[in-house]
Amino acid sequence: MSFVFDGRLSDSRFVEMIWRTRSEGGGSFTSTAASHWEMVVTKQKDGTIVSLRGPETTASLAPIPEDAEFFGIVFKHGTFMPHLPVSHLVDGAVHLPVGVGRSFWLHGSTWELPDYENADTFVDRLVRQGLLVHDGLVDDVLRGHPPALSIRSVRRRFLRATGLTQGTLFQIERARRAATLLEQGVSILDTVEQAGYFDQSHLTRSLKRFIGQTPAQILRMNGSA
Repeated sequence: MSFVFDGRLSDSRFVEMIWRTRSEGGGSFTSTAASHWEMVVTKQKDGTIVSLRGPETTASLAPIPEDAEFFGIVFKHGTFMPHLPVSHLVDGAVHLPVGVGRSFWLHGSTWELPDYENADTFVDRLVRQGLLVHDGLVDDVLRGHPPALSIRSVRRRFLRATGLTQGTLFQIERARRAATLLEQGVSILDTVEQAGYFDQSHLTRSLKRFIGQTPAQILRMNGSA
């Protein structure tokens, strides 16, 4: 089955995007690699699950909860919770205890469940309570302007704030950009050039690892082959 996502941007400098979707029936889907981590609220008739997920360093087959509603907050690179290192979330998830009514537990306190409409207010509260911070060093590194610190210090702070090395984050983002180009109908050879791969074989290996499909498969799915 396929998902139809409803997404929006946020005014918060801590948030990449906010999304929601729903499933009808169950099954599985290919979850692509992602360099961001996120908070996801999953609602089914028998209960609610609040999860902190990702980043994901490879594509994988993931189950689809049956007849569920999903809402997520994707956090910007460099945003993290000091009490929960992002490295603990890589290729996995932490499920937060759910309280009575519309509440859940986070770092020893109860919080009202956020939703698609009030997500920005929820994030602002996390920031005010010191549970969510942002390391501007990550922004500088991603813009190609690392601060005047030792390479070791930059690597340590980057890993602490993102859960990933600079190289892994770059590879994931390049693969996602290449997949987007192919979905837009750009040819394989032009995608190799525009996304900065060495050759077609390099592109194919990257997409199979991070997206779970070959360039030809992506083109066929979008009617471009």
